[in-house]
Amino acid sequence: MHRAPTPVRALAVVVATALFVLSGGATLAVADDYLHRDILPAGAEAGGIDLSDLDRDAARRVIERDVAGPLAMPVEVAYGARTFTLETERFISVDVDAMLETAFQPRRSTPLPYRVSDRALGRPWGASAEVDLAVDEGALALWLDTVASVIDTPPVDATMTVAVDRLELQPAADGARLDRDDTLVALREALLTGEKRVELDVERVAPAVTAEDLGPAILVDISRRRLFLYDRGQLVKDYGVAVGTPDHPTPTGDFHITLKRYMPSWGNPGSAWAADMPAYIPPGPSNPLGTRALNLDAPGIRIHGTTANYSIGTAASHGCMRMHRWDIEDLYERVEVGTPVYIVR
Repeated sequence: MHRAPTPVRALAVVVATALFVLSGGATLAVADDYLHRDILPAGAEAGGIDLSDLDRDAARRVIERDVAGPLAMPVEVAYGARTFTLETERFISVDVDAMLETAFQPRRSTPLPYRVSDRALGRPWGASAEVDLAVDEGALALWLDTVASVIDTPPVDATMTVAVDRLELQPAADGARLDRDDTLVALREALLTGEKRVELDVERVAPAVTAEDLGPAILVDISRRRLFLYDRGQLVKDYGVAVGTPDHPTPTGDFHITLKRYMPSWGNPGSAWAADMPAYIPPGPSNPLGTRALNLDAPGIRIHGTTANYSIGTAASHGCMRMHRWDIEDLYERVEVGTPVYIVR
């Protein structure tokens, strides 16, 4: 509220007193002030909107139209090209009565002579009422839940998948997570200030596995009697193999290398086909597993070398995948324990 310096106000009192006399004295001044009891003085405003010389009803209409009305307009909440509409009026309440009372406060607190003199001299002495607004943060948080259910997406790890007779790389993809705390603060601020567009605070969620993290992968095509080596989704090399006979078929499915064996020994599994073979064959040129073997997490199934080079490209094994010595030794150096092995027919 504006207050003039003491000498000026003293002069105003003198002028007001003179006006009292000229107008018939204090009785008329009091009557005039009474007639203005529900009229806002010059300089009165609410939320930056001028309310000077308005009566209570007119001031209320102006506050509702020019202060509360714009604040209740929807807010556009955006994330990239996606937008959500926040129906503001559901989440705020503007206390028009409290703002009116603040604007009228000087009429109750300013002495009569000062009121008369200020009005006589046309001096602004009204109060400025700040916007009295409350935000329902609980309801706002629930609305944000619905937005988060659309925005929040998990990351996708890069993987290798079988596509008929080849492996295909399924690339990684970032996920997204709405920063609820920061967004809630931004939305509350927008509701309080009348801002009509808010950018969502969304964090990128990186995948745990990207294409660069993918190592070698093996695809064995039983029908073609070929083994294909991939690395990071790209075909690196392919090899001829022998596969299981109809009576002892090579299993199909998704497996992994569980053990790399250098110069392996061979133990008789006790199967009928091994009845005439020794219980144990040490490492060496006559070993059925050759010079290298890669155990899989399929019981008794391996990728291994052989001295029976004539069998490569045929269905000749007891379920294992045989390779030429030079091929298994090459493959052995390119893969590690844990390398996935996909076997298809």
